[in-house]
Amino acid sequence: MKSPRRTALIVIIVLLVAGVVGGLFANHQLAKKRHQERIVATTYAVVQIADKLKLPLVGVPNTANKMPARYKNVTKVGNPMNPSAEKIASVKPTAVYSVTTLKDQFGKSFKQQHIKPYFLNLQSVSDLQQVVTKMGDQYDRKSEAKSANQEINQAITKVKQRSHGKRQPRVLILMGLPGAGYMIATNRSYVGNLVQIAGGKNVFASKNQEYIQPSDEAIQKARPQVILRLEHAMPQMVTEQFNSEFKSQSFWRQTPAVQFKRVYDLQEPDFDATANMHAAKALGEVSQWLYPGSK
Repeated sequence: MKSPRRTALIVIIVLLVAGVVGGLFANHQLAKKRHQERIVATTYAVVQIADKLKLPLVGVPNTANKMPARYKNVTKVGNPMNPSAEKIASVKPTAVYSVTTLKDQFGKSFKQQHIKPYFLNLQSVSDLQQVVTKMGDQYDRKSEAKSANQEINQAITKVKQRSHGKRQPRVLILMGLPGAGYMIATNRSYVGNLVQIAGGKNVFASKNQEYIQPSDEAIQKARPQVILRLEHAMPQMVTEQFNSEFKSQSFWRQTPAVQFKRVYDLQEPDFDATANMHAAKALGEVSQWLYPGSK
């Protein structure tokens, strides 16, 4: 007859072996799941998130921006505004990601290919951080997600310290449209959110609209002290448009921003119409423009 002590020892050994085997099996299943993930990113902002999280991609957008080295030879699936459903279907994706602002671009061709994209909300820095956290959880990249969000949090803390106790500058944000003038970006836009975090006062606020039609009279009345010109699409053309507009329309010369040379051009990769993983750097730049000379 076995002693109680020996029986207990055998039970403990069996449990330990079972735990090790179970752990190995779980790790094997996780590795298998990772290998099976076939993710397509249709916008550069999503590519940046995937790169920060070290996620493999099987499809990336056509873009003039520098593609991360890990995705250099990955299949191009077309312009973010009009991705190819056929090319996306050809890589047999398990998940296709775009952004909420481009939701209307995915039509019948995607339904015909049985592709149902996931639309990420990247309209603010907070939204970006939530997406990073969620994708980190979903793809077992919690450590990478935490590190990425910490970098953004540190930038937020720094810009808030810089603006603390200071008078808010009045800020006008313009979004250039290639060949079609510009729109005014409100506090609901991504760049508007950057300005808000950095301590600026957007001279055009809205409860639900990101962009509104410009009004020369309203701009004159607002007397912006800082003007930010977003040139994320075809920047060379848009910059030339803005320069021509500011020279030909005399009311611009009457704004404090132009008089004191506080007009700044915002371009990719640091700035875009939606939040991206350059948010920390973008916050720092906006903060310096709003509060030059402050530490």
